[in-house]
Amino acid sequence: MSNTQARLPRPVESERIPLKARKVSFSWEDTPLHWVPGDPFTTHTINVLHLLLPAGERWFVHVYKQVLPYIRDERLREDVIGFIGQEAMHSQAHDEVLPHLKDQGLDPTPYTAQVDWLFEKLLGDRTLPPGRPRRWWLMERVALIAAIEHYTAFLGDWVLNARELDRRGADPTMLDLLRWHGAEEVEHRSVAFDLFLHVDGSYARRVRTWAVAFSALVFLWQRGARFFMENDPTLIDGRATFMDFHRRGRRGLLPSTGAMLRSIPRYLGHAYHPSQEGSTEQAVAYLAASPAALAAEKSQEEAA
Repeated sequence: MSNTQARLPRPVESERIPLKARKVSFSWEDTPLHWVPGDPFTTHTINVLHLLLPAGERWFVHVYKQVLPYIRDERLREDVIGFIGQEAMHSQAHDEVLPHLKDQGLDPTPYTAQVDWLFEKLLGDRTLPPGRPRRWWLMERVALIAAIEHYTAFLGDWVLNARELDRRGADPTMLDLLRWHGAEEVEHRSVAFDLFLHVDGSYARRVRTWAVAFSALVFLWQRGARFFMENDPTLIDGRATFMDFHRRGRRGLLPSTGAMLRSIPRYLGHAYHPSQEGSTEQAVAYLAASPAALAAEKSQEEAA
């Protein structure tokens, strides 16, 4: 076997399953502002997901609908369509948390307006001539999504195993939302990367867009945590620092700094494939037990 062949991404075929959107819903009236008791920093750091994901996942769907004509593999097309359905549900589920935050005195609108601008304007469609320029911009966004999906799958795998949140008495409804979403991110973790390889696959583009995606996520996340802590009506002098994040990571309340750093060379490795990370079996097992997913399945059966 040549060195080139040895370095090609190798999917784990047993980790691939058909994807379906689960039409879940959540009730937030009993969820407190600090849903991790006594820990507003952990609460608000994770709450940043509700700020980023609605606009971000609508953007994923928008871009993927444009790339469908470029897909020449029928199985991949089915995966992408399943991915689109799941991401649309994720966007809706997190969007429904925002009115609950506003009712508790924490209006997220100033921050979400900036996030909307980022995805709709900065990363949105551009007036480009047809042909290579238009295709270049589409491929850049496909590669960006692959890089972002590396981290959504990383976070999904983390939250499925974050038992310290249970030990601290975290709100069960919020945990179900996070783990339902996390399980689906693990379930479809290979789709964005497989699509990127199918339509482009440039290693230089993979590295470049990873750098953009990682930098943007770090910037947006620290900015979102600061926004929540500074505007939390129950805190007198709310602050968010990297040391706070690092300490929570060591306690298992947030992803550890070391685990996040170790994820970088994995994604940039020539032989990387998302199916080699996380566990589809664990994700499917959670989805089979998730209160929201079970309620959605029952509702669909009754409707049928």
